[in-house]
Amino acid sequence: VQLQASGGGLVRTGDSLRLSCAASAPTLSNYAVGWFRQAPGKEREFVATISRAGTRTYYANSVKGRFTSSRDNAKNTVYLQMHSMKPEDTAVYYCAADPSFCSVYGCYARPSRYDYWGQGTLVTVSS
Repeated sequence: VQLQASGGGLVRTGDSLRLSCAASAPTLSNYAVGWFRQAPGKEREFVATISRAGTRTYYANSVKGRFTSSRDNAKNTVYLQMHSMKPEDTAVYYCAADPSFCSVYGCYARPSRYDYWGQGTLVTVSS
């Protein structure tokens, strides 16, 4: 499956932004989708994950309560809604697909778990 993340841009502290992850065939509903981000000079880190039906989501502590992942399987698209953004949210954001879904942090937060990756979209939050 090919993924394309979009929606990044330059925002100010406290602003909101919504990222999209669109997929080509086969249908994205067959995959759990994770969001990761990578800031300059830092390792890629887990942000959020959503199950195939969208009934379960998990978030990194740093974004819990501010970010929400959702999906519209009819549109083959997963979203990451970001609120109350902070300068430390600045990073390239990636979406990734996993043909299964695990509910353990050590599993869903691990980048190697995901088989397919989008190209990333840059989010910059100014102070």
